[in-house]
Amino acid sequence: MHTTQLKGTLEFAKELDQKDPLKRFRNQFHIPTNANGEEQVYLCGNSLGLQPKLTKEYIQQELEDWGNLGVEGHTEAKSPWLPYHEFLTENMAKIVGAKPSEVVMMNTLSVNLHFMMVSFYQPTSKRFKIIIESDAFPSDKYAVESQLKFHGQDPNEALILWKPREGEELCHFEDLEKIMQTEGDQVALLLIGSTNYYTGQSFPLKKITELGHRHGAKVGFDLAHGAGNIQPNLHETGPDFAVWCSYKYLNSGPGSVGGCFVHERHANNKELRRFTGWWGHNKQTRFNMRHEFDPIPGAEGWQLSNPPILSLAAIRASLAVFNEAGFENIREKSIKITNYLEFLLKEIEGDQIEIITPQNPEERGCQLSIKVKNANKALFDKLMAADVIADWREPNVIRIAPAPLYNSYEDVYKMVERLKKLL
Repeated sequence: MHTTQLKGTLEFAKELDQKDPLKRFRNQFHIPTNANGEEQVYLCGNSLGLQPKLTKEYIQQELEDWGNLGVEGHTEAKSPWLPYHEFLTENMAKIVGAKPSEVVMMNTLSVNLHFMMVSFYQPTSKRFKIIIESDAFPSDKYAVESQLKFHGQDPNEALILWKPREGEELCHFEDLEKIMQTEGDQVALLLIGSTNYYTGQSFPLKKITELGHRHGAKVGFDLAHGAGNIQPNLHETGPDFAVWCSYKYLNSGPGSVGGCFVHERHANNKELRRFTGWWGHNKQTRFNMRHEFDPIPGAEGWQLSNPPILSLAAIRASLAVFNEAGFENIREKSIKITNYLEFLLKEIEGDQIEIITPQNPEERGCQLSIKVKNANKALFDKLMAADVIADWREPNVIRIAPAPLYNSYEDVYKMVERLKKLL
């Protein structure tokens, strides 16, 4: 039997799982089951990550401390609430490639996006335009348009869309360069999703940052589909800011607290405009209520409110799993398991399947977006009925994301076999 035929078997998938150095982590997550108690094939971590079994323990500890200590939990809890967000910082910084002083977990993604634009979108009569990718996640587009209007700008004139070429799905960096050559002296901010939610394309973050800064613009990234998926190396890459959510690849539960990065070159700039709140104030004098605002150096200085401890506990649990696994190992498996998914999809006979995500592993995370010829949402509904949990995006894309911490090669094999039968 040829090697390619071997690869297309359940035995080969199981062999890959046996050799997988991260295989033990699957058992550290709750895998959803069907009505018969059988595990579903869950490939939707790009929408909502699965729950680590540690989460209940971490949240239960805070419930017990709240019950037993009341307000004293701020200082006397097993993990005191007053500095609780600091317990997450180091592990989070590793995952996004930042210094701990550059990272803080606070608010939610779109809220952080607005707060960052308060500081880093400072339009003038000559420099007022914002560039986003044309198929950015809708929330990004809404946030940017509302910021433009808030500053008295017309989005029809001030919003520039970085688009794929005619008949294509993916954006070309060269086209962004051309936009900057033409419009660069009018661009105030480049705000790009690091990994596009629809196509799964990961953009060259360092090249984009250097391009924006070379033309005098500020640069920010939305890492909603990047954090925990690709390594953005934020400190070295050098954007002015980045924001992300924690409930997709970071497995912290629906609507959980988001993350924020502010590059250290802005750490001590007290003149930078920002919307402020008491939790961003100097920790030594925070509880002396009579002081003028004195921002904490670094990303913490953008905090507004004392954080929701139960949500942070869930994030902390997931970050503990990430730290144990090691993000380099996670990324290595991500490339392998996604390559395996790509191989199996390409083995499907005929030309029914088109993968619109880039083939180069450096230009994608673990998500593959597929178009199925002459198919509509009915096919996706049948796939869900066959216990494959994936994600449908209009008009005709199924997004499949084998998350390396809890998905197995066997999951991938089963998904493709069930898709074949439905086709």
